[in-house]
Amino acid sequence: MKIGNITIQNPVALAPMAGVTDKAFRILVKKYGCGIIYTEMVSAKALTYKNKKTFELIDLKDEEAPISVQIFGSEPEIMAEGALIVEEYGADIIDINMGCPVPKIIKNNEGSSLMLNPDLAANIVEKISKKVKIPVTVKIRKGWDENNLNAVEFAKKMEASGAAAIAIHGRTRDQFYSGNADWNTIKQVKEVVNIPVIGNGDIILPQDAKNMFEQTDVDAVMVGRGVFGRPWILGSIGDFLANGTEYKEPSIIKKVNIAREHAHLAIKYKPEQLAMKEMRKHLGWYFKGLPGATAIRRNMNSILTLEDFESLLSEYLEVLNKKSC
Repeated sequence: MKIGNITIQNPVALAPMAGVTDKAFRILVKKYGCGIIYTEMVSAKALTYKNKKTFELIDLKDEEAPISVQIFGSEPEIMAEGALIVEEYGADIIDINMGCPVPKIIKNNEGSSLMLNPDLAANIVEKISKKVKIPVTVKIRKGWDENNLNAVEFAKKMEASGAAAIAIHGRTRDQFYSGNADWNTIKQVKEVVNIPVIGNGDIILPQDAKNMFEQTDVDAVMVGRGVFGRPWILGSIGDFLANGTEYKEPSIIKKVNIAREHAHLAIKYKPEQLAMKEMRKHLGWYFKGLPGATAIRRNMNSILTLEDFESLLSEYLEVLNKKSC
């Protein structure tokens, strides 16, 4: 698959997720076989204001291409200026967030609220496409609510305005992440545009991805919440799609070691206490459903240092080993 002039070898994408897809996590999923990675969403306005913390979000050092930086905003000129900065920082693709459902984003007419204003959305895409040389893509939803299901016409408008690809989450803004994703809408979008379509929603296992390809004819799949605590799953999906490799859940030891690898990456790029505070949620995801996970969840909020993190994992393995004897 190609997005503009960028070749994507593996049609499996990591969805952009605030507070999750930071540099450490992106490097980890890329190592385990993800085809294309997306950053957390970045405020275009904050970039133009030279906000230091925002620039940390677009630091792509040590990362393997292709990388798509997702920006958000609602003012075409400012979005274009922000996109230019992102291009200068080394992004391969610029993605525009038109799907985020959270209130603090939509109250500013950003994220999924742009689906209620297709003309403004089109203007943003056009302005950015004329400003930068790299491909510009858009991530959308099925629509705003059940009375505003406009993904098909909206996607056509985005293509006409210069979008090089469309990623679509098969839920409305009102659904947030509840209920089932509507793959039929994804299929309909694919049928009306001539640019790549990336399907998003309810992909947990490799078979889910295969089913989406078969039912919708998308060019690639995007995995969001299904990657929580499972950075290996994207590569496993790619292997299954390419070679039919049967998926096997990693052993508990393997999961612990990947969590440890994640933590070491985290402190490489962020201050230790901040990194460990953010690792707490990841640790909860890594241990979801595992024997003895209750003790991990009970104690993980006390983690302040990498040493604390390592001690908790070691204690867990020691208790697990005694139980298996």
